[in-house]
Amino acid sequence: MRVLQRDEIPQEPLPGRVLQRAIGKNSASASGKMTVSFCRYSRESGPMEPHHHAEETVYIIDARDGWIRKGPSKDDLNEKVPVQKGTILHFDELEWHVFEYGEGGFIDAACIYGQVDNIRPEDIQAEKSAAA
Repeated sequence: MRVLQRDEIPQEPLPGRVLQRAIGKNSASASGKMTVSFCRYSRESGPMEPHHHAEETVYIIDARDGWIRKGPSKDDLNEKVPVQKGTILHFDELEWHVFEYGEGGFIDAACIYGQVDNIRPEDIQAEKSAAA
């Protein structure tokens, strides 16, 4: 068993969020089968781009005036889903979505994937670039 403390996991600033890689590829605890990370979405990280990726479960640890918009395409995210502490979201594979918040708001989440490849937009782009 590996014991991790979130405040000891390095923070990786990315567009739209700060990521902490807990379990998985290139993470605090290596796994070739699953990925668990923490993300904080707030004004400090700037706006997030709509995106889609592998099937994902997100557990909202805490939130203030936060929501997810989802829809059939990057330019058509017509459904707004408010979130609060304790909300669980299950995104289908390649489902378009974006995390957003109001003035002074934020979303703090744990993100869980049943795989280690093709899970985050930045990772997908890096893997494409490495293969080229």
